[in-house]
Amino acid sequence: MITGELRSKVDKIWEIFWTGGITNPLSVIEQFTYLLFIKGLDDKQKEEERLAEFVGTDFNKIFNDDQQNLRWHKFKQMSATEMYETVSKKVFPFIKTMHGDKDSAFTKYMDDAIFMIPTPQMLEKIVTNIDGLPIKEGNTTDDTKGDLYEYLLSKVATAGTNGQFRTPRHIIKMMVDLMQPTPTDIIVDPAAGSAGFLVEAGEYLKRNNEDMFTIKELKDHYHRDMFFGNDMDRTMLRIGAMNMMLHGVDRPNIEYRDSLSETNKDREKYTLVLANPPFKGSLDYDSVSADLLKVTKTKKTELLFLALFLRTLKKGGRCASIVPDGVLFGSSNAHKSIRKEIVENHQLQAIISMPSGVFKPYAGVSTAIMIFTKTGAGGTDKVWFYDMQADGLSLDDKRQPVDENDIPDIISRYHNLEKEKDRKRTEKSFFITKKEIKDNGYDLSINKYKEVEYDRVEYDKPSVIMKRIDEIDVEIKTLKAELKTLLNLDL
Repeated sequence: MITGELRSKVDKIWEIFWTGGITNPLSVIEQFTYLLFIKGLDDKQKEEERLAEFVGTDFNKIFNDDQQNLRWHKFKQMSATEMYETVSKKVFPFIKTMHGDKDSAFTKYMDDAIFMIPTPQMLEKIVTNIDGLPIKEGNTTDDTKGDLYEYLLSKVATAGTNGQFRTPRHIIKMMVDLMQPTPTDIIVDPAAGSAGFLVEAGEYLKRNNEDMFTIKELKDHYHRDMFFGNDMDRTMLRIGAMNMMLHGVDRPNIEYRDSLSETNKDREKYTLVLANPPFKGSLDYDSVSADLLKVTKTKKTELLFLALFLRTLKKGGRCASIVPDGVLFGSSNAHKSIRKEIVENHQLQAIISMPSGVFKPYAGVSTAIMIFTKTGAGGTDKVWFYDMQADGLSLDDKRQPVDENDIPDIISRYHNLEKEKDRKRTEKSFFITKKEIKDNGYDLSINKYKEVEYDRVEYDKPSVIMKRIDEIDVEIKTLKAELKTLLNLDL
């Protein structure tokens, strides 16, 4: 969670952008990200230099000897005019072409990037304030940078197209912890936005597989062939690509692509899907891949994405996706057919029902996490349900920290399912058999199966309650009289 100090400093920088004429939130985030990225490159090389000096080895330099004035710690000491000339005419073109490889995601989506900061004075103020942000230099496991990014994205207060890319980081982290990515996984988010799922998957691997970076094949896989993301917003593609690189992934595969269209030819390519695809969208049949319509004939994006996951996963591949509650109980043929497909022909493992406040202040929609494995041969025996009631934050628009938090319990129980078999339906989690799900028309709503216990409450008779009210009235009159006496007021 972002601290008060960091929040106030980010707000100050945001105000500098705003008063300087850059008022579009996405533009502010984009320009902010460019500068964070530039600073991150310098921090990364500083860390490499320290390591090389310690062990006495060479390293691949981001900035060569002729480019030292392009480094953050160098140009931040320049005058405002000199700094502006350096950043706008040298540093920014440098980061646009730093890969050299025109086919890399970063180079492709930086090609039409624009440096929008209009004056030297404004740039100087922003650089000074970014330099003062309490971000730990060279610490790849530090969450501060991610918290900062999450707070920046929270500034985009509009729902719909802009709101789709923002999944709360603690929900992303929970989903990644549930799925436990491995060093050999090939991970995709077909509606990647700022690449939050991919970033967190990468951070999970760093925390839990330290030796993967000592094995060349695994290290190369991590940097080049592990992470894939699609989006249709070029601004978000740039932000996503920079976000990945800031978190240590050299060449993320971030593509401009409509994942549901015929242009997406991916089939049995990935081993893990992590996603929060757009809800409540409606597409024309002509714009949707025919393969997906064969699975479920619908225009609803939330159903089509589930069909997409099944097509693009390898056999044995896993999926954790956020879905609106309507997907779980919708009565249309399309809703029933996709649920039947997952339950009967693959292995549905879990449905985690989330409270409606999880996505506030942007939306109050009720959602769930669906976890399944592609098998092509069935495998669903019983499905684990969890009724999540708290996520560690208040469920109103303010989303302030609270003590109640089911997330640690969800992760613990999911990874110890053998202990869940005897739980009753009155508890937070329980199993439901495939047969019962089938008998209920493949309804996956937790409310269909959860049992509620009602405690008997006995009240006093009305005559007793009325007598008590009369006694209180007498007491009030007595106290008022005593008060008037003390105040020397006329009775």
